Amino acid sequence: MQAQSNSTLVGTAGGTFLSIVPNILSEDVVKTVILAAVGAIVSFAISLLLKWLTKKHRK
Repeated sequence: MQAQSNSTLVGTAGGTFLSIVPNILSEDVVKTVILAAVGAIVSFAISLLLKWLTKKHRK
């Protein structure tokens, strides 16, 4: 019974994925990559700022 549930789950996930793929535009992918890069840069900058502030506060 477990094997049947796994194959049903995999089949459903695969069908969902394949039905979504044609609807994704290349513009959306580029926008997502740019937003992810900006988010990573901002996160890194804030981490450095907080690290600098905590070192300054401890002295």
